Amino acid sequence: MFKLSTSFVALCLFSSVAFALPAKEECSKPTTVTVYATATSTSTSTVLPTATSKVEANDAAHHAGKIYFGTATDNGYWSDKDYLKIVSDNHMFGQITPENNMKWMYTEPSRGVFNFTDSDALVKFAEKNGQILRGHNCVWYNQLPSWLTSGTWDAKTLASIVEEHCHTLVNHYKGKIYSWDVINEPFNDDGTWRTTMFYNTLNTTYIPLALEAARKADPHAKLYINDYNIEGQGAKSTAMINLIKDLKARKVPIDGVGIQGHLIVGELPSTIEQNLRDITATGVEVAITELDIRMNLPETPALLEQQKKDYETVISACRNVKGCVGVTIWEFADQYSWVPSTFSGQGGALPWNEQYVKKPAYDGIIAGFE
Repeated sequence: MFKLSTSFVALCLFSSVAFALPAKEECSKPTTVTVYATATSTSTSTVLPTATSKVEANDAAHHAGKIYFGTATDNGYWSDKDYLKIVSDNHMFGQITPENNMKWMYTEPSRGVFNFTDSDALVKFAEKNGQILRGHNCVWYNQLPSWLTSGTWDAKTLASIVEEHCHTLVNHYKGKIYSWDVINEPFNDDGTWRTTMFYNTLNTTYIPLALEAARKADPHAKLYINDYNIEGQGAKSTAMINLIKDLKARKVPIDGVGIQGHLIVGELPSTIEQNLRDITATGVEVAITELDIRMNLPETPALLEQQKKDYETVISACRNVKGCVGVTIWEFADQYSWVPSTFSGQGGALPWNEQYVKKPAYDGIIAGFE
């Protein structure tokens, strides 16, 4: 999904996609409280239930035979000391994904001029804390630098640009990244190809081009294609499966499919586990890469209970499928979620509230791994 910087928030207003395309928004620091026995809705006086589990999520994932449970983060949030303490705990989060810092507009702001300052800081952070890294991402149609989007490129030149960018980015972190979202969001919801500057100029050839460049840059990193609205069976999931089969038949390197998991409370597909099995049957691994489950505000005890069940459903589906290697939530505390700035009247999508109190959703995560 879209995770845009603040300057890009307005773009989301023009999206006609049902699962609106996200925007990153810098938030003010949360209010710190000293008593965490209960949580109170920000818009009502209702006392809300909180989580009771004392098990840490990455430990639970390991116990279930998974490689990790993780979160997205960016170093712009680390001045929040309460946030930093939680995200640094590798018993809670054994993996991190850069929410924005590895995207094209930040890593190659001018053609051929690469800037890895922020992403290097995130890699060092993960190494210090003993956390696995997922790279996100090489080729996506959004958050591109203006030099790229404003240019007029023939196929040969654009192919060279894609190849150079992917190879340079992946090679810079050779040996440090578990997996890369090499291609992000190539499909429309009906399973047709998304029309982007890459598809319009290169047709589908940009996909094997990017994957092969990434493989040459780091032969040991897992290479993924990542997309949203492929959580359950349907036209878009079928298109992804067919793409994986085609790439494998042509011996193009592909190791995994990222299933984003931007979902709505009470509206989960009923075929999540079977869909994971269908994808892994093609010979690739899968991961839940950007999980959050949003609701209409204000939060209520009933909505939080349903959200708990929904988190458990997603996690247990991954637990039950051998080829599902791990789960990443898209940030962990509600004040840093992209949801409220993108979906009017919705929020509460994450397992921690704005005071860093674990919500019932956290119990759902632990139950899902058990």
